[in-house]
Amino acid sequence: MNYDKPVAEMLNVDGAVAAAVVDYASGMLLAGGGSSSVDLEIAAAGNTEVMRAKIKTMGMLNLNDSIEDILITLGKQYHLMRPLTRHDGLFLYSVLDRSRANLALARRSLVDAERNLG
Repeated sequence: MNYDKPVAEMLNVDGAVAAAVVDYASGMLLAGGGSSSVDLEIAAAGNTEVMRAKIKTMGMLNLNDSIEDILITLGKQYHLMRPLTRHDGLFLYSVLDRSRANLALARRSLVDAERNLG
């Protein structure tokens, strides 16, 4: 499957710095783009651990629910992750410049990118 289109959609949001599609079973970057200031290979591997930890914790707490998205706020950036419901084991990842990004629109771009994957 070609994941370049959802990456392009995520990068089309104001403040977008980088975007990727990641396989959290392996930690592998499937597609990515944006600024070279973000090493997406390292980001994919590291954020895979975040995703796995949250899924594991939800299981230990017997939470019968699903993750819509995970937001990490840094001083200068937002990091947004969204597991794909119809593509098990994959998540969308977006890095945004906090001073220029609209978080609601960025979250919406991930929903739209997932929907357009089919």
